[in-house]
Amino acid sequence: MEIGKWNTLKVIRSKEFGVYVGEDNAPNAETVLLPRKYVPEDVKAGATIDVFLYKDSQDRPIATTLTPYITMGEIKKLRVKNITSIGAFMDWGLEKDILLPFKEQTCQVKEGHEYLVRMYKDKSGRLCVSMKLYNYLKPIEGYTSGKSFTGTVYEYKKGLGAFVAVDDMYSGLIHENELYNKVHIGEVVSGRVVNIREDGKADLALREPAHIQINEDSIMVYDIIKSYRGMMTFGDKTDKEIIRREFGLSKNAFKRAVGKLLKDGKIKLTAGGNIEIIE
Repeated sequence: MEIGKWNTLKVIRSKEFGVYVGEDNAPNAETVLLPRKYVPEDVKAGATIDVFLYKDSQDRPIATTLTPYITMGEIKKLRVKNITSIGAFMDWGLEKDILLPFKEQTCQVKEGHEYLVRMYKDKSGRLCVSMKLYNYLKPIEGYTSGKSFTGTVYEYKKGLGAFVAVDDMYSGLIHENELYNKVHIGEVVSGRVVNIREDGKADLALREPAHIQINEDSIMVYDIIKSYRGMMTFGDKTDKEIIRREFGLSKNAFKRAVGKLLKDGKIKLTAGGNIEIIE
């Protein structure tokens, strides 16, 4: 019998409060309680039944016929129910919430938010979940460079970037130099596959190639300038971090967008270093 998994077991004996299930009915064979409220009607001793095994609040093995949102080794999204001194408890579809220990968190989680996690068994045999997924995601399949993707951010490391589970199962990374806007762990993001490495991990980007993205960027830059009453002071000497904060663009992408607006006759550059909308 395996904790954290579905088991097909025999009904060994019945009690008023439930039935005991096990692999065989030998005198000393291990059995687990299936509470009466989960016992299907007309189930008798000797019948076989599919049950999920976990541990109750007293750390005793117990069976259920409810379907949990996650099983051993799976990677799924779960919602944080509450945060305690030992970690966060997440809703996984059963009566007893499952623990996400602090040491297994890749950020400070928030109540009510969903995060991608993997179920594992700790040293004491208790079922827990972890946000540390890097070594458990699959090499990417069914994707080529340039193809669109959707995935969930599960970790961020300064200097490297945002780690993404593409389709919540494949390994991907948005490099730091591709992150022009802040992303949050647990956030669902979309973009394109830039490259697939030999190890099957994918390099990702949230933006289209420059020649495609420039149209969208120029519209966005124009709208922001308009919100500043049609004039802003930005130029070649403007710090790249200011441009990133104001527009969510790299300095090169900003310059390309401004260049397109100039070419289209929608803005002009003044001698004082301002960008002005042409009415």
